[in-house]
Amino acid sequence: MRVKRVRVGIKSTKEVLQDFVKTCKAIERGKKVKKEVGIYFEDIEAFRKALTPRRLELLRLIKKHHPKTLHQLSRLADRDIKNVTQDIGLLKNLDLLSTTKEKTGRKEVSPAVNYDAIELMIAV
Repeated sequence: MRVKRVRVGIKSTKEVLQDFVKTCKAIERGKKVKKEVGIYFEDIEAFRKALTPRRLELLRLIKKHHPKTLHQLSRLADRDIKNVTQDIGLLKNLDLLSTTKEKTGRKEVSPAVNYDAIELMIAV
């Protein structure tokens, strides 16, 4: 199995803006810019608020059991469907999972995790 890693990092707003300026200048000079893919938080506290143990548990359950619906996932996690739905929405906004909607019936949402590891990078 091929391991896909999701890079999660800590960068201040100033660092993000500096990276943006550096990228714009490189593009202006006609240089190719390597696409950097990752999710960045301003500090470790913001990271901890977003990736709580319960949300990480949802990612693990999705990866291991491949639930077809959020109701199945909520039963696996032994959690209320409303809370699971909110957490799935946040994880999807962070690009840590994808969802597909059934085209027939009740329009159920099926979550998927398409990577094997989350790599945390903290600059010092």
